[in-house]
Amino acid sequence: MDTQNPSAPPRAQSRIAGKNHPHAGGLIHDNARHATRFTVIGNHLAQHPELSGLAIGLGVHIQSLPAGARVDIKSLAARFPEGTTRISAALRELETHGYLRRERQRTPAGRIVTRTISCNQPGHGRSQHQQAPPRKKRTPTARKPLPAVPQPAYPAPTLLRTATDLLTD
Repeated sequence: MDTQNPSAPPRAQSRIAGKNHPHAGGLIHDNARHATRFTVIGNHLAQHPELSGLAIGLGVHIQSLPAGARVDIKSLAARFPEGTTRISAALRELETHGYLRRERQRTPAGRIVTRTISCNQPGHGRSQHQQAPPRKKRTPTARKPLPAVPQPAYPAPTLLRTATDLLTD
């Protein structure tokens, strides 16, 4: 062993742990793609640092409902195990942070109703008073004329006569 082999490593290389071994802990997502009946919820709501878990849950539930669904305190308290006091506090949290707006309106019959507007991105939505600009009407464009009927390159009188006889019989 008097000669050294310069190509042999002096000691064995250790494996890089991060690439060869899974993490010891932490979250792993088992995701499946949704094709129907899903709602897109922003992380700004789902991970909001100042909202309670109940407020986040109610916000997600309200955003998943169709337009016209009832989201008053009594309806939500009937749907969830929390009482009316906690539901109303969570709705106030959502209102404070801009995820909900509640407006009182008078109906044509004279009743006053509360309209709840759910905002999926606070600060980016239009209020009811800010209507979208009117759409420009399309000016009718002239239709392109149909192409000319093709004519046979060379006439075949016997073929034409046979076809006409078949069609008239």
